[in-house]
Amino acid sequence: MSNFRIGFGYDVHQLQPDYDFWLGGIKLEHHLGAVGHSDADVLIHVICDALLGAANIRDIGYHFSDKDPKYKGIDSKILLKEVMRLLREEGYEVGNIDTTVCLQEPKVNPHIPAIKACLSEVMDVAEDDISIKATTTERLGFVGREEGVSAYCVALIYKV
Repeated sequence: MSNFRIGFGYDVHQLQPDYDFWLGGIKLEHHLGAVGHSDADVLIHVICDALLGAANIRDIGYHFSDKDPKYKGIDSKILLKEVMRLLREEGYEVGNIDTTVCLQEPKVNPHIPAIKACLSEVMDVAEDDISIKATTTERLGFVGREEGVSAYCVALIYKV
């Protein structure tokens, strides 16, 4: 087993009226919110999947099934905290994560410092080890039509 491992995460959530919009543990004010079994925080979900994948301990759906009623509406920060516990139980620590959120509206950039602070606290890692980027799709595809939000994450972990 290598001392360094890399994982990748990808997730999508539909956007609809009358739902809250959570991103990286922060509630954003917007007329559309993300739909999902949990709070539908697409950014936290990709971070979880990238970390779980890097440690080769399955994925977010395996650990937190959307068929299990105990996860209905759950705060994704709770899921991320549990992923960090599982990661550390396997003897790993986070080197860094690099994420990209694909979203037409609202603009993510003004919220990045708050998102990084929130994730840093939940994960117990330095803010400097968390990269959050955002892009639109220039009005193309489901993101461009504001029908959904997607996100990507690459995570580097290392054996302690």
